[in-house]
Amino acid sequence: MKKLIPLLLSAVVSTAVHADINIGLVLSTTGPGASLGIPEQNTVALLPQEIAGQRINYTVLDDATDSTAATRAARKLVSENKVDLLIGSSTVPTSAAVAQVARETNTPQIALAPFAPSGEAKQWIFTVAQTNLLMAEALVKHMQENGVKTVGYIGYNDVWGEDWHKALEELLPKAGIKLVRNERFNRTDSSVSGQALKINATRPDAVLIGATGTPAALPHTELRRLGYKGPIYHTHGAANSAFLRIGGKDLEGSILAVGPVVVWDQLPDSHPSKAPGKHYAEAYEAKYGAGSLSPFGAYLYDAMQLVEAAIPAALQGSEAGTAEFRQKLRDALEQSRDVAGSHGVYSLSADDHFGHDQRARALITIKDGKWQLLEAPQ
Repeated sequence: MKKLIPLLLSAVVSTAVHADINIGLVLSTTGPGASLGIPEQNTVALLPQEIAGQRINYTVLDDATDSTAATRAARKLVSENKVDLLIGSSTVPTSAAVAQVARETNTPQIALAPFAPSGEAKQWIFTVAQTNLLMAEALVKHMQENGVKTVGYIGYNDVWGEDWHKALEELLPKAGIKLVRNERFNRTDSSVSGQALKINATRPDAVLIGATGTPAALPHTELRRLGYKGPIYHTHGAANSAFLRIGGKDLEGSILAVGPVVVWDQLPDSHPSKAPGKHYAEAYEAKYGAGSLSPFGAYLYDAMQLVEAAIPAALQGSEAGTAEFRQKLRDALEQSRDVAGSHGVYSLSADDHFGHDQRARALITIKDGKWQLLEAPQ
């Protein structure tokens, strides 16, 4: 059984404990999701320490990219730390594990991965990451405009990989494109030679890799080693510096749909995410070094933009640490309107706990080892 590792605790305990707002974060700072979770953990140091006159305490636990550990961490945060809000986790499977605890305990949760519960199950769950369908639309449009008629798919053998496959099944036929191969691999696999051989054998016009972080580079480099020359597309889950480093020159020319923060300095000044993206990027790189910016840490930054906007309303007639405050915080989050974040503009509702529109995506390529904007968010 994996041990829960507390990564960051508030250094000072207020004497008026009832006045503090406690936020618990479950992040994948080790395991295959570490390239997502580490920049999220780093971002905690940049978050507000006080909102609406209330001290904010943050407690971070590592789930090691393991769903069982994520559930255990969430239960610990709720039962022992008495958190008012859960944030996390870094991947879809671990976010789903946290969501189970959030629903059972009526604790609002903001997922940092595009976990999408349905029906009444989503009541307590909000998500700052873009939906896979929103991002897939941009990629399929690019394929169609560039004459792609056949696509091979290789994705994770989990919820993330399946959700991207469903998006392709929905969008490709409408664009006149045929999916000719569907292959899967595990996040911890060290080789995908067999899957890449099967993809390559079908000679697709393009390949889409449905993976996140550094593991997304594995099938890409293998396809290039086998001599595949066609365009390779990636999801927004792959967009970090570790992915660029691992994939190296093999990644040149890749196409991704990403959150606008990835290319914040290439956005037009009129885009609502340019100012938040600039603020976050400059603060993060000032603390962790030039070129260290990751869109995954920016999801946590955006989550707290929503929280900061919601807390004043939640405090009206309620006190932190109570079931009433948690209910009011949930309600206030659901009523968020036009909150500009680094990944887009959030307008939530009872029917939409993501709140994104097309301003939340930018189409980019990789040129000379760097992100290059192809199409600005509209």
